[in-house]
Amino acid sequence: MDIISHLTRTVSPAVLGDDHNPAKKNLLEQFYAIFAARLADNQTHERFAHENIARDDQGFYDRVWTEDTHRDQIARELAGKHNVDVTATRGLITMAASLAYHEIKSLAGTTPVPQFLNDNIDSYQHHIPLWATALLPIGAIAAAPAATGTRISDTVSTVPLQREEEKDGSFMKALLPIIGLIILGALAWALLRGCQDNPEPVGKPVTEQQAVDSDGKTAVAAITPASLRIATSENNELYACRMNVGNDTLQSNVMTELTGVFGDAANNCRADIDDNFSIDMPATAQLATILPIFKNVPNASMLIQGDTITVNAADSAALTKLVADLQAAAPAMTVIAEGPLNEKTEIADSLTASKAAMDNLGQNPDPRDVARALSLQVVNFEVDKAVIPDANKALLDRAVKLMEQVPNMKLMIIGHTDKTADAAYNLKLSEERAQAMKEYLVAQGADPSKLMTKGMGETDPIADNTTDQGRFRNRRIEFVVYDETANTVNDGLAINNNALDPDLNPLDSDNDDLMPDADDASRGTALDPAATN
Repeated sequence: MDIISHLTRTVSPAVLGDDHNPAKKNLLEQFYAIFAARLADNQTHERFAHENIARDDQGFYDRVWTEDTHRDQIARELAGKHNVDVTATRGLITMAASLAYHEIKSLAGTTPVPQFLNDNIDSYQHHIPLWATALLPIGAIAAAPAATGTRISDTVSTVPLQREEEKDGSFMKALLPIIGLIILGALAWALLRGCQDNPEPVGKPVTEQQAVDSDGKTAVAAITPASLRIATSENNELYACRMNVGNDTLQSNVMTELTGVFGDAANNCRADIDDNFSIDMPATAQLATILPIFKNVPNASMLIQGDTITVNAADSAALTKLVADLQAAAPAMTVIAEGPLNEKTEIADSLTASKAAMDNLGQNPDPRDVARALSLQVVNFEVDKAVIPDANKALLDRAVKLMEQVPNMKLMIIGHTDKTADAAYNLKLSEERAQAMKEYLVAQGADPSKLMTKGMGETDPIADNTTDQGRFRNRRIEFVVYDETANTVNDGLAINNNALDPDLNPLDSDNDDLMPDADDASRGTALDPAATN
C-alpha cells in the first residue's frame, strides 16, 4: 500500500486545482508523510476518532497538532525546503489535512487508522525529513541505522546534507542544540511581530488566498466523494441505481457486489465515472453485508456517500429497523434516516451547488462538467405545469453565456417525472418541461441547434416513488452531452458498459436507434429498420 502515492494522486489535485507548481506538489507529498506519522499515534487519533470530520474542516489541522510552535515550524520548514511562501504553505497544509484524513480512513476500512498506518509505515517513513522527527510522538518513526543509507524522499532537496551527516554525525549532533535555539528564537520573534502587526494568530490559514492560485483562477476545493444511490421496488427488486465514482476499478467492485445481491437487474445501474469523484468508497468492502439488509425492505431508498449512509422507507417501523440493522452491520459508517422533505431548502441548496460548480469550471470547460453543473439545480415545476420557475432563471441566464464558451457542445435536455399519474401523461409532461427549458434558454440567446430535448416520464427513477423525498428527486431536469458524430448521448454514464440509447428510452415503441431496446426483437444483433431509413 503506497499511501503517499495515493494521497498525491487523490488529494493534491483537489488542493492545488489548476496550480501545477511542482514545488507545491512536492511540499504536499512531504507533508502527507509527516501527517501520517502523527496520525499513527493512538493518543493523537483518539482526540478526534469519534468526530464526524468534514472534508473542508479548516480547524482539523489545529486539532491534530495542538502546539502552535510545532504548526509554525512545519509551515516554515516546508516553505523553506520547497521555496514556497510561508502563508501559502499554511493554507495548503490546512486544506490538505482533512482531505488526507478522509482518504487514509477510506484506505484503512474497518482497521483503526493508527494500526493501519503503523502496519504500512514503510510506505511513508522514508519521506519524513530529519527535522520533523522532533515534532512527532516518540516511536512514531521506526529507527534505522544511518549506515544503511535509508532512502530519502525525492521531495527532499537536501540530499547532500544527509550524506554529510553520515560522514560526520557527531559534529551535526553537537550543532543540533544550537540550531534548536536559533529556530526557537526566530519563532518567538515571528510570534511577537505577528501580535504587533496583525491581531490574528500567526498560524491562521488565509482561506481566500489558498483558494485562488497565482493566475487568479479559483482552485477546486475538494474531490467529490464517490457515491451510490439505489432504491428497491415493492417486490424488493432493484428499482433505481446510480453511482458516481472516480475510476473503472471502483465501478467494477461496486457492480460485483450489486450483481451478487440483485442479479441481472444490477446491469441497469448507471455509472458516472470521472476523476472529479473519489476512487475510494469506504463502504465498498461492506456492501456484501449492507446490500442484503437493504434488499429486504421494499420501497426503500439508500444513499452511500463518504462515511455516511442515508436511508428512507415508506414504512416508519421498517425504516427504524433498517437504520439499526445497517449500523450494526457497518459500525464504522454513520447511518441516518432521511429527514422530512423541505422543498425550499432543497431548492436553495441545489442552486448554490450548481452555481459553485459553474464557478469552478474555468476557461474552456469540459462539456460533461458543464452538463453536470446544470443538472445539480432542482427545477421545481408547479404541479401539471411546464413553466420555468423564477428561482432558476438567473442561473439559466448565466448558463447561456457559459455555453458560448464551448461552441461545439450540444446538450440534450431530459425531463423526468415521478409516478403519481399514468405513464402516458407523465411522458407527455416530461417532454413539455424539457421543451420549456429549451425555449427559455433559446429566448436568452442559446443556439437552438445545440439543444435537443427528450421526455422520459417515469421510466428512469433515481429514488423510490413512495416517499415525498423520493418523488421530489425523481421529478427533475437533466442535462447530458450529445455526441452527434457517435449518434449517442455522453453524460459520463454507462449502461452495461455501452453508450446510452440515443433516444434515451429503452422501453419506447420507437424503433429509431442502433442500440438494443426492449422493443428490438434482435436485441441489437441487427440494425433497427427505422434507423436505416
